[in-house]
Amino acid sequence: MFTVAVLAFDGVFASALTGVVDLLNLTGVTWNRIHGQPLSRQFKVHVVSRGGTPVRCTNGIRMAVDCSLEQIDQADLVVVPTIGGQIETVLSQEKDTLSWLRFLHQGGADLASNCTGAFLLAEAGLLDGKTATTHWGFSQEFRHRYPQVNLTERELITRHDNIFCAGGGTAWRDLTILLVERFCGAEMARELARAFVIDVRNDLQSIYAGLPAHTYHQDDQVQAIQAWIHEHFKENTSLGELAERACLSPRQLQRRFTTTLGEPPLQYLQRVRIEAARKMLERGSNNLAKLAERVGYQDVSSFSRLFKRHTGLSPSHYRQRFARTGALND
Repeated sequence: MFTVAVLAFDGVFASALTGVVDLLNLTGVTWNRIHGQPLSRQFKVHVVSRGGTPVRCTNGIRMAVDCSLEQIDQADLVVVPTIGGQIETVLSQEKDTLSWLRFLHQGGADLASNCTGAFLLAEAGLLDGKTATTHWGFSQEFRHRYPQVNLTERELITRHDNIFCAGGGTAWRDLTILLVERFCGAEMARELARAFVIDVRNDLQSIYAGLPAHTYHQDDQVQAIQAWIHEHFKENTSLGELAERACLSPRQLQRRFTTTLGEPPLQYLQRVRIEAARKMLERGSNNLAKLAERVGYQDVSSFSRLFKRHTGLSPSHYRQRFARTGALND
């Protein structure tokens, strides 16, 4: 059997931890029971914590663990679940865990994180120069803290060598099915997904993403342009006009905006417009020409292409999937 260590810590998101443990422990088990076949358990899973002490999950549940992380000196796979509490607090309290993660990775273990668990991998320096993803709502904070990581928050799952990262929410399900396929083959992964009625997605995380509510920087001029964009996104503007408002040259604004937020100002403007369009579609708007005009675009086809590039869905498909209907509209 493959040895798996699932990290537990105070502030862990309980379902992201127990869900992974359930799926891995029942790989080769549930499907076989359903079909009357001999059991073929594939993973030996250890839930570990610093010192082997119980942990307090964000939902208040106190969870026992199998052993201390110091007792695990070899593993085929290490899983870091979602940080559900204050990220800074967890990173501070888990400083001693970082060297353990590095040690097991150097010993050949695959590493996998879900959602904000990627912060622990990045804090350990394991994502430097690598592609990763995290929850879209924490992407600005992540990028500000770890500029050396190639963050692609649009993606639901990333892989760089033997390090896997999943995006927000319940992406741990897709991640676990992928890991089962890696270790046990495609057929067993399909059986596990079918046994647990999991619809394995090929979606981009950007389908669910909005603009982060917080700005993790102290550049007053960039913040001023951000504020202006949010208030006036329907208006036509140019890089030169935005730079003039910030009392900067276009090149200076482009450089500072990109350094601070990870994207140039006109691309940020596009995202603000797309976010506004999302909200209109979720409310059931079905006149695309009028909607496009309300968010600053005169050409419907150009707007539709841009919307699909950002979200992975056409405006009409997005409305079908996310529009609130019936009593939810009341």
